[in-house]
Amino acid sequence: MSSEVLTPYGGDRFEAIIIGGGPAGLSVGLNLVRARRRVLILDSNRPRHSATLISHGFLTRDGVSPLELRALGREEFSAYPDAEFHQGLVDSITPPEGDDAGGDFLVVSRGVRGSADRRVTAPVVVLANGLSETLPALPSMRAYYGTSLHSCIECDAYEKAGEPLALIGETADLAERALLISQVTGDLIVFTNGSDAVTAAEEAGLGARGVAVDRREIADVVGDRSGLTGVALADGTVVPRTGGFVRPIWSVPLGFASQLDLVLDGDGFVVVSDGGATSVPGVFAAGDITPPGPQQLIVAAGAGARVAASVNRHLLGAL
Repeated sequence: MSSEVLTPYGGDRFEAIIIGGGPAGLSVGLNLVRARRRVLILDSNRPRHSATLISHGFLTRDGVSPLELRALGREEFSAYPDAEFHQGLVDSITPPEGDDAGGDFLVVSRGVRGSADRRVTAPVVVLANGLSETLPALPSMRAYYGTSLHSCIECDAYEKAGEPLALIGETADLAERALLISQVTGDLIVFTNGSDAVTAAEEAGLGARGVAVDRREIADVVGDRSGLTGVALADGTVVPRTGGFVRPIWSVPLGFASQLDLVLDGDGFVVVSDGGATSVPGVFAAGDITPPGPQQLIVAAGAGARVAASVNRHLLGAL
């Protein structure tokens, strides 16, 4: 799309299109509209933390529901005349044609829950769409996830203090996560589900801190109306636990951005500069899809504010 045929901003042409309406994307949007930029946020309303009832650590909003936090952010953003929020699932992003660095990106989205399909353009696209997560494949995991079991230690460990806790996972960072959880309880068992996620040296170090490692395969997690009551192992043993943490497998969903030549790190996260610029001129990224991956909500919001400042300066330089 050549810069010679660009229309003024208005209608379906924006200065920035933000993909993702979580704390990172909303923070980018709020700060850009306050810089008098015309901004569209496209969001599918499928947040990764939808099962979480309460979030913590967000200054002035400690204990708020993540969904309420998103709603408050949308309300603040949408109050500005140059702001537009649209519920849609992005299908594709087409970069400017040829070597036209000053051209617009074309973003095509499908409406969800009765909203319209959109074809919109902008010289800047910000990726803030968050991650997909795969939980351990246990039949009853979803029944307790977000209430008895959590993934964010910084967010939820405080409320589990003093309880007999489990840590379930199969990744190499399991021992480090166990150390963090051991700050709040003296009764922690790490369940590796038959994997070698915890080395012998790590197990010895954890043992010195009173943390046990159980390498047996897990059949399921069990509980009642009060919440989790234990971890059921494949050999028939049920280990009593009242809560704990799981380590999901995270992935960056970027199928809609396949036409962009994004540089990713070894774990699939989008490589960015300090200001959030990606390897593609005009494309920025913020939040959990950038290294080091999942962060607290307040960290994602802070990253969004930093990216907004970079985007604003980029647009000034494009004039």
